[in-house]
Amino acid sequence: MNLPAIRAIYSFEMARTRRTLLQSIVTPVISTSLYFVVFGAAIGSRMTDIGGVRYGAFIVPGLIMLSVLTESISNASFGIYFPKFTGTIYEVLSAPVSYVEIVVSYVGAAASKSMILGMLILATARVFVPFEIAHPAAMLLFLALTAITFSLFGFILGIWADSFEQLQFVPMLVVMPLTFLGGSFYSITMLPPFWQKVALVNPVVYLISGFRWSFFDMTDVDIRLSLAMIGVFLCACVATTAWIFRTGYRLRP
Repeated sequence: MNLPAIRAIYSFEMARTRRTLLQSIVTPVISTSLYFVVFGAAIGSRMTDIGGVRYGAFIVPGLIMLSVLTESISNASFGIYFPKFTGTIYEVLSAPVSYVEIVVSYVGAAASKSMILGMLILATARVFVPFEIAHPAAMLLFLALTAITFSLFGFILGIWADSFEQLQFVPMLVVMPLTFLGGSFYSITMLPPFWQKVALVNPVVYLISGFRWSFFDMTDVDIRLSLAMIGVFLCACVATTAWIFRTGYRLRP
């Protein structure tokens, strides 16, 4: 394992975050804080508890997951797409760095940014709504697995995209609606029976449900099923990434 190469690419990507701190960290935190103000403090005080949990606290895991999902995809996709756009990706591919080390570097940096953002949003949420975390270790595990999995998905998206418009297509028109419909602001048990079955087709439901379990010990689906779904998606992303580098899909001219 070429650790100096991994450290160099990782440090370069993290330095880019420091240069764009306002866009990468501050803006998502402020945007999510507005959700806490509106839905947590204002509307939440007028709504009934869900499963014995105050509504303002109930939406905290969903909002953290919303930010982690979107930022993981965005950071990883831009991180690999921009070298493609400028042509510097060929310098990386021709360097004595294996494909595994390239993926670990870019995906590791994107996942690190997302986890930092998730923890900052968690700390910000405590300012607006009181809550306790029932399973802190499980919460960190879900956060890390989600950040890594969707950073890997974003890495694939960045290789696939041919333009900045394509880069934004999947996060804005696919991932964002799935997250909102995945139980970020409600429990799927509140839906009619037919729509509960439809909601189970949405993979984001399992992510949010498992993450919410780590906070409040309550879940819409079995916690083992949530972990299994994350594992399946992670394996699918790993297999797709391996195929991309084996075939040179959209990497070789």
